[in-house]
Amino acid sequence: MALHTLQGEARAVGGPWTGQLSTSALSTATAISALHQVQQNSTLESSLQRAVQGAIDGGCRWLADHQNPDGGFGDTDRSHSNIATTLLVIAAWKMTGFLPASDAALTRAWKYVDSRGGWDGLRARYGTDKTFVVPILANCALAGLVAWEQVPALPFEAAWLPQSWYRLARMPVVSYAIPALVAIGQARHHFAPARNPLIRAVRRRAVRPTLRVLQRMQPTSGGYLEAVPLTSFVLMTLAAMGRSGIPVARNALRFILDSRLSDGSWPIDTNLATWVTSLSMAAVARRHNRLQLISSPVPNTSSSEASRREGDSRPPLGTDDWAAQGLVGETAVRWLLSCQHRQRHPFTGADPGGWGWTDLSGAVPDADDTPAALLALSYLDLTDPRWEQLSGEIASGVARGLHWLLRLQNRDGGWPTFCRGWGKLPFDRSGTDLTAHAIRALWAWRSRLDWLTAEVERAGDRPERQSAVRLPEARQIEAAIQRGFRYLARTQQPDGSWLPLWFGNQDRPDESNPVYGTGRVLLAYAAAGRTGDAPARRGWEYLRRAQNGDGGWGGGPSVPYAIRSAPLVVAPEHHHGAVSQPEGGQEGSIIHHSTVEETAVALEALLTTAGSPPTDPTIIRGLAWLTDAVQQGFLEVPWPIGFYFAKLWYYEKLYPTIFSVAALGAACRRWSETGEDPAG
Repeated sequence: MALHTLQGEARAVGGPWTGQLSTSALSTATAISALHQVQQNSTLESSLQRAVQGAIDGGCRWLADHQNPDGGFGDTDRSHSNIATTLLVIAAWKMTGFLPASDAALTRAWKYVDSRGGWDGLRARYGTDKTFVVPILANCALAGLVAWEQVPALPFEAAWLPQSWYRLARMPVVSYAIPALVAIGQARHHFAPARNPLIRAVRRRAVRPTLRVLQRMQPTSGGYLEAVPLTSFVLMTLAAMGRSGIPVARNALRFILDSRLSDGSWPIDTNLATWVTSLSMAAVARRHNRLQLISSPVPNTSSSEASRREGDSRPPLGTDDWAAQGLVGETAVRWLLSCQHRQRHPFTGADPGGWGWTDLSGAVPDADDTPAALLALSYLDLTDPRWEQLSGEIASGVARGLHWLLRLQNRDGGWPTFCRGWGKLPFDRSGTDLTAHAIRALWAWRSRLDWLTAEVERAGDRPERQSAVRLPEARQIEAAIQRGFRYLARTQQPDGSWLPLWFGNQDRPDESNPVYGTGRVLLAYAAAGRTGDAPARRGWEYLRRAQNGDGGWGGGPSVPYAIRSAPLVVAPEHHHGAVSQPEGGQEGSIIHHSTVEETAVALEALLTTAGSPPTDPTIIRGLAWLTDAVQQGFLEVPWPIGFYFAKLWYYEKLYPTIFSVAALGAACRRWSETGEDPAG
């Protein structure tokens, strides 16, 4: 069932996949504020004015319909309220003069903010990291909620330095927030200049050069990182300074209007297409430990009826269940290779060779998407002569990706997300989940360097493949892997878990997700044949202890899953966890607080590191919970376990399906190897 669901979500037979990110109150509020500032500080032609006003009105109504019972707003429609998003919604309402249907809505929102400590509570949430707290305060200043003097001044003049110097300048924001540093720093200088005349003079001279930095960093889509919040913060501050007519602002406006969803809201980002395609390919490969080529790519007839009416043909015999057979389309592989960045990236200055999270222009190469793509490609059955046409491109892409990963490794042995050496703030430091992923990718290709060398040399007479293909040496890969494992051993928690950088659990007090982190790190130990190492054993024991009473992992009180004979129904008024109970069918219902995503991640790790056969009762109970969850429709209720930048929550529609396919595929493979039936 999970395989069928994943297959149906593909854009074509054999992939690729696009996925769907959660809608976001935070994105919606910032987009409204940006559009309002453009409207108030420029003259728009009539059709654009109507589009902007319609987007503002629709967004405000959507926000009014998605207030949580406690009066606050969460990052997604399934998230706990938080002070940051709630203040951004208040600012949008105040700025636009929107009056919710109930006057009490605004009062309740302010009451929630007060209960979380007000402005001091906002600052405490982010500590020394000014990446998000300063944009929020700037947005609130534009709405008249705080004075500009209360917005910390950002040294936007630092962006005038050569890009290679940024990591040495000790920026007060993370590496991916330079556009916010520039635009909001300029706005603070514009509305509340520094008292020091020398600083004022330097910043006055830095305005034009740093505006050019904004333009250089902006992708063709107009959206920085394809992210509505970051792009909105840039646009609203530029517009407030009377600069809504410059190309950067016009392109940002186009991106925001183009990104609006049909329900009137905005998502946190456009999509994670590259990421979910890489993960999907690896998940499909789990059962057979390889991906074979579908002979001829054809449209996916398992998608919508509308696509069939548009002329899609039936796939050839044998591809109806291509995912179950471990097949992948040439189209998907070519598409994944095309997502690799081939030039130095203007946003972070990253070298060529990495992959970002989407094929869109706002993506930036990083140390999670790059190993994900390398792992997906490593599953291809390249002994099949049908891959010969693509083998040179695959080898060149892999060689570039491996070289890119090796150069990114930090001095501490771990891997950061985007830039080496930016270690001041949490989201720029090395991460355990990133490091484990990088180790797995390096390990997957370390024994195939001879093949890579031969294929790159064979393709070397083609001019387009001669440039920038640098083959890593075996000793480099081995040294990087060993340094990575030493980093993982040092960062293991006393209880045996590892904490990831880019995933969390909203029901834990510290919002960490040790189940996800430990599960991903254990896969690295398993790949390298090091499951007997002391850190791996402690991690394995942690996951066993962390199993919930219902048989799953993770989650918490906000999760709405319930096992019953009738299908799971999530109430439209959901607001972080409400579940509508079908009439009848209530007897015997068991409310499960585990999540599909975390349960699947834990199971994949345990199955990969367990002895053979995997008869541990923990695994058996976990598999029972997961298969029951799939049958009851829980794949349709993705949960916010993902962190976007600065701890902004998101959920991805395909995560439950992808993670379940990977876990169940690992189970099938283990049981087929033993020839035993897990049912007894």
